[in-house]
Amino acid sequence: MNLKALLLLAAALAVGCLAALPLGRHPAGLAEMFEALKGWWTGRELTAAEGQIIFLLFKIRLPRIIAAVLVGAALSVSGAVYQGMFLNHLVSPGILGVLAGASCGSAVGIVVFSSWAATQALAFAGGLAGVGLALALAKLYPRSPILALIIGGLLSGSLFTSATSMLKFLADPNQQLPQLVYWLMGTLSRARGGELLAVGPAMLAGLVFLAFSGKTVDALSQGDDEARSLGVDSRRARLAFIGAATLICSLSVILSGLIGWVGLVIPHLCRLALGAGNQTLLPAAALFGGLFLLAADTLVRVVWTVEFPLGIFTSLICLPIFAVILGLDRRRRG
Repeated sequence: MNLKALLLLAAALAVGCLAALPLGRHPAGLAEMFEALKGWWTGRELTAAEGQIIFLLFKIRLPRIIAAVLVGAALSVSGAVYQGMFLNHLVSPGILGVLAGASCGSAVGIVVFSSWAATQALAFAGGLAGVGLALALAKLYPRSPILALIIGGLLSGSLFTSATSMLKFLADPNQQLPQLVYWLMGTLSRARGGELLAVGPAMLAGLVFLAFSGKTVDALSQGDDEARSLGVDSRRARLAFIGAATLICSLSVILSGLIGWVGLVIPHLCRLALGAGNQTLLPAAALFGGLFLLAADTLVRVVWTVEFPLGIFTSLICLPIFAVILGLDRRRRG
């Protein structure tokens, strides 16, 4: 494990969180923030400006920063685990239909129930349904389980994407459709303390489990026979990793809507910089993924007066990065 690199990434993430706090459409200086926090901590009566700063920090910016870090880390570490487990560096968290299923569930909550609580619950249920369908389809071709699982995920994702498109067609064009389209574009504008308390602990538990499973993923990447010789039950380990990745990816949709490409590109960047060893790669992907999405969301909040959809912004950034990665990989192999 490259402990020095992980410590540097952790320090960069901590600095990034502190730097993001005063930034936004209503900027606040660090000195003003410190005085407001000092007054709040000591219990003295706050001025109107200090009260506004405290509200801004604790009700809006801090929950959004934590949500950005959790979502970026969840998508990135899930992508790294999938890529190592399935021996395919083009695999991403959407490969098992998790993101498509969760997006469809959130669409049902918006269109059918018109309830934010229902949207959150159905997003998680949709993610479970997506991966469950993928696993069921994979059992139809047991001779090549990994290939069958990937194809099953693609079919599951296509089904739930089609269902989401149907819900867009049925949605009220004046109220529900704009809300649904904007949500599926990806945004952290609704991230608040209540949502974080509801889904944050489970996301953090899944993140820690996956980030520190590098030794087992390394064993799986050598094939089932080699994994068994090292004492790893490959079937049980894969189910555990798929379950944990499904959980944190579904919960990420609850916090942020649909954000693509992060789980594909960030593991590649970490692999180029730190090598393919998963004991370093997985925690590095979690830290760098959180830092990347935090930086992207901060730019979205600062640059545009009207908030630009985060999912579109990350796609615009990640697409050229991925093209460069493919070119570098081809040059290295050729």
